[in-house]
Amino acid sequence: MLYTSAAEWHAAAHKRVALIGMSGLGKTYLSEMLRAGGEWYHYSVDYRIGTRYMGEHIVDNFKREAMKVPFLRDLLRSDSIYIASNITFENLSPLSTYLGKPGDAAKGGIPFDTYLARQREHNIAEQAAVQDTALFAHKALDIYGYEHFICDTSGSICEVVDGNNPDDPVLKSLSQAALPVWIEGNSDHTEELKTRFDAAPKPMYYREDFLLEKWAEYLRLRNVSPPKADPDDFIRWGYAELLASRLPRYKAIARNWGVTVQADEVRTIRDPQDFNALIGQAIDRT
Repeated sequence: MLYTSAAEWHAAAHKRVALIGMSGLGKTYLSEMLRAGGEWYHYSVDYRIGTRYMGEHIVDNFKREAMKVPFLRDLLRSDSIYIASNITFENLSPLSTYLGKPGDAAKGGIPFDTYLARQREHNIAEQAAVQDTALFAHKALDIYGYEHFICDTSGSICEVVDGNNPDDPVLKSLSQAALPVWIEGNSDHTEELKTRFDAAPKPMYYREDFLLEKWAEYLRLRNVSPPKADPDDFIRWGYAELLASRLPRYKAIARNWGVTVQADEVRTIRDPQDFNALIGQAIDRT
């Protein structure tokens, strides 16, 4: 680890942290709070995925849909208009919309083969975006003069790395650039995440073997063919399965590469001083 004790952490002139965990447990809250303090640079892996690595895919998909409308098609073909993604740290909908949900087109679904291809694109993009952490940690200080650096990783980082592999290239790169910090939730947080997701299901990334297994299981349970599957029903059903499968993968990352803080601890953080104290405690606990 970059910091072997709380004393070393507190004495560090340049603090660098990478937050890991499920969406909804506090990664973005902490990142935005630290950024607002003026001394921390915020690097969002999801934003990097949606701009640098999948931005062209996203915009091409917009154009593909626009070309179905005669009025817009003529304007696009004559270069009279342009289409762009307005993705931001706070609004990652363009990326989610591109990933989509498999199933019935009449209910907003896309063919499973298309869905799988986009999942594979996301896998490559996420690995690259995480490995860009070191680049942006350097830029933060060298170009912008930020003393400290916070990396807000995607909730699916545990799907594209092997926390038990000491030679995992993505985790080696990340841990050399920043201290991985897993925000661990409890059973109450899990139920809260499920309730929130059920109210507004959104596209998710799954590692491929898990996705193929759960898709086949879902089709058997619902007794439907792929083109007739309800996209939102599959996403809701799969979310609980996904949470359970990710837990040991997050634990492996924290155990072998970083430290752990509790989601309840994160909810008490109000300023950078609180954050620094919590990370110091987590390092000494480890």
